[in-house]
Amino acid sequence: MVGVALRLEFTVEPFVEGEPGPHVLAAVEAARAFGLEVDFGPFGSAIDGDDEPLLDALDAIARAAMAAGATRVSLQLSRR
Repeated sequence: MVGVALRLEFTVEPFVEGEPGPHVLAAVEAARAFGLEVDFGPFGSAIDGDDEPLLDALDAIARAAMAAGATRVSLQLSRR
């Protein structure tokens, strides 16, 4: 699946409006470590990017969030 444009949307819980906890910030930083730009929204985050870095980051996002105390990570992956 080389060269495919993807969109990843993710929500990290527990959710506290206006106060992202360390579990949320860990997920965002994990994505940024792969050179991805995160659209950090009030109810969730989204990343648009090429399949290789985005799919590699997907695992890191989930692991970082859970390690930092997330109770749930919801992911939605789609082709753009």
